[in-house]
Amino acid sequence: MQDDPSAGETTTDSIITPDDPWLAELEELGDARGYFERLGNEHSAILTDEGRTLLVTFETVRDIRDNSPLQEPQGWRLVRQNGWSNLCLLAHTDSWFRDPAVYGYFDRLIEDGFFEEFDKVVFLGAGMCGYAAAAFSVVAPEVTVIAIQPQATMDPAQAGFDTRFPKARHRDFTDRYTYAPDMVEMARDVFLLFDPAITEDTAHAAMFQGDHIHHISCRHFGDMLARALCDMGVTPDLITQAAKDALTPRNCHRALRQRRRYRPYLRNLLALAEARGGPLLVKQLAMFVLSSVASHKHAPRFQRALLRAERALAQGSS
Repeated sequence: MQDDPSAGETTTDSIITPDDPWLAELEELGDARGYFERLGNEHSAILTDEGRTLLVTFETVRDIRDNSPLQEPQGWRLVRQNGWSNLCLLAHTDSWFRDPAVYGYFDRLIEDGFFEEFDKVVFLGAGMCGYAAAAFSVVAPEVTVIAIQPQATMDPAQAGFDTRFPKARHRDFTDRYTYAPDMVEMARDVFLLFDPAITEDTAHAAMFQGDHIHHISCRHFGDMLARALCDMGVTPDLITQAAKDALTPRNCHRALRQRRRYRPYLRNLLALAEARGGPLLVKQLAMFVLSSVASHKHAPRFQRALLRAERALAQGSS
């Protein structure tokens, strides 16, 4: 579920227009759940008011359309079984949520004492939305932030090392709710999940410092990390624990053990092992995967890799 700016930018600035029928349908569904409010031309806010725990999700239209089977915000799925409330901040474009309309919306929520009505508040986002989850978390006291591959800022003066998102350079990262590491100083806990092999993500994560900042290394996932965490059921697990103030780095690493059964992750490992030319490592990995499925026919790629590795090892010993 990696948000789009972390996987490359669109060829046009606009993802969806204000009069798009899909957005109109989402607005109708949002009104039925609580309320739907358009924030200028590039953003919307959707509130599901159910319980005393609030999950604030930052999401993009493209991510919902590409990755949600029901074409609904991720937050709706995550709170459905728990009876929680959800505030979804939806970006229609690759906006990085840098919009006075969004700032003004959060200002109003603060003035109304909105976040004080909840026993626990959790902010969640990935990529561009991970940046926003951290940057806007300053509005909620004792908040827990879960940010997947977040950027600290896209201000060229502070993040000139990250050239992946040239359109972000046209956004103002110097006005309000800007430098994410400063905005999370009052948070209860901040969990940053990233693959250390991605140099830019590691550099951004390093800009977050403090005893309440938890850097969670997720090796060998690459840009598929956010999607993988959802597919493996890790994201709901982390959020459930965060809502109880029970989430710890150890629990994060324990939840990540699900990767041992996640086929896309295992395929990444296989490609890496073969690229390094280590037939023994390939054999060990293939045997592990093949022993964990009911039949070899369910993992033909690993079966073929095992045969190649065994031939290579036999030739090396002869």
